[in-house]
Amino acid sequence: MTAPHPRFRRAVVAPLGMAMATAFAFLPNIQAVAADTDATTGAAVTADGPSLSYVVNVFPGFGPSTYVRKAIAKAGGTVVTSYDRIGVVVVHSANPDFAKVIREVPGVQSAGNTRNAPLPAQSTTDEGAPKVLSPAEIASATAAAGAGQDPLEPLQWDLPAIKADKAHEKSLGNSRVTVAVIDTGVDDTHPDIAPNFDRAASVNCVTGKPDTTDGAWRPATGESPHGTHVAGEIAAAKNGVGVTGVAPGVKVSGIKVSTPAGYFYTEAVVCGFMWAAEHGVDVTNNSYYTDPWYFNCKNDPDQKALVDAITRATRYAELKGVVNVAAAGNENYDLAADEITDPVSPNDGTPSDRVVDPSKCYDIPTQLPGVVTVASTGAKGIKSSFSNHGLGVIDIAAPGGDSTRFQTPAPPATSGLILGPLPGGTWGYMAGTSMATPHVAGVAALIKSTHPYAPAALVKALLYAEADATPCTDPYDIDGDGKVDAVCEGPRNHNGFYGHGIADALDAVTK
Repeated sequence: MTAPHPRFRRAVVAPLGMAMATAFAFLPNIQAVAADTDATTGAAVTADGPSLSYVVNVFPGFGPSTYVRKAIAKAGGTVVTSYDRIGVVVVHSANPDFAKVIREVPGVQSAGNTRNAPLPAQSTTDEGAPKVLSPAEIASATAAAGAGQDPLEPLQWDLPAIKADKAHEKSLGNSRVTVAVIDTGVDDTHPDIAPNFDRAASVNCVTGKPDTTDGAWRPATGESPHGTHVAGEIAAAKNGVGVTGVAPGVKVSGIKVSTPAGYFYTEAVVCGFMWAAEHGVDVTNNSYYTDPWYFNCKNDPDQKALVDAITRATRYAELKGVVNVAAAGNENYDLAADEITDPVSPNDGTPSDRVVDPSKCYDIPTQLPGVVTVASTGAKGIKSSFSNHGLGVIDIAAPGGDSTRFQTPAPPATSGLILGPLPGGTWGYMAGTSMATPHVAGVAALIKSTHPYAPAALVKALLYAEADATPCTDPYDIDGDGKVDAVCEGPRNHNGFYGHGIADALDAVTK
């Protein structure tokens, strides 16, 4: 099976659909300081490279000092915005030595470029056009729907896999709970998403600075449907239309952080977590890795700055009560191994096969402290062929789909992939840890609905305690060729394939 696209942690496979009508305020920005600042700073640097984006990390709480701001200007930088509470400053500069120079400035703790491609990124991503579900297929799925089911719910084998169907008999979740989808944008006009959409918690963060223009959180025509699919998996309304989400009674918001080319850069991701923290979000879903590095090594000063910036943002969000849930990745990597060969980084420049130590080089945000790391299972309830794994790294597992050749669902479901909404009022199949993560985010939202005053740490503790302990699949020969495809270590309630176990939606609403 071809592995799902690593950037979005999923693959688009055989989409289907039918046409339908369709307690702190966010801190003010620091104003840019002109390059020709006063004489005390000396001559400004002459820019002779492409304009890139940088994060400059200073002491949290007060923002960059006047001295640091002048140093940024002198080095040829222009401040875009500053997240003072966590000490992260977003800067644009065409000086190729900007990061090197600014790292030597007193008060700067780390700094690095967030990308290799000039502003804006020049690469493109081809998602492929969704295939519309035929009237006969629609009729067949609808005929199989039982009492109380949405029309396409019979195709959602993933809901009974985590007992969500039984959970919905007890609770659909509380509308005061919001899950933010930090992703490629969410089509809030989709009939499965519109009833539960939280506009106040939605934003476009692509530049690193929040854009609250109405609809800015939506994917533009031709952009990835990924975020819309994820949002529907979490909270598609139980309204007699299409599919049903894991938590169909909670709210979902869209925080758009990917460029039109599909890159998730650090400044946008930091903006996303900070926006969620300041706008009443209870859970964030993060089905991506932060570009351009699959693994960010802290012995590299640029990559260290990216790890520092996003770590500050995720920790701040959790302190504000947010549970951050993230996808483990789709390369069948053992994230607890001594070495991993990363052939795709930097994905906006010239990649090379580099060998990294995953204990020192991090997939962010999924490997950051406090973030819930999610592995994927298929229709047989075992690790998906593509899912990353690793003892002590994976926290929990949930359905993300797999090739039907490897894991075939029971009828009436016809595909081993995950069905969800697509922009424009359609529905389609995708697979990946991207699809597993919203199942866990949905269960976390149900837990928060059941325990509305629970802090983030308690919601995570309940998520793990209520998971269905699942022993290692040993031997794991997913393609049946007689060769072991991955090795699982650990006991049934704490192992490298399933972490604490498979997420349980029924326990989330009854315990």
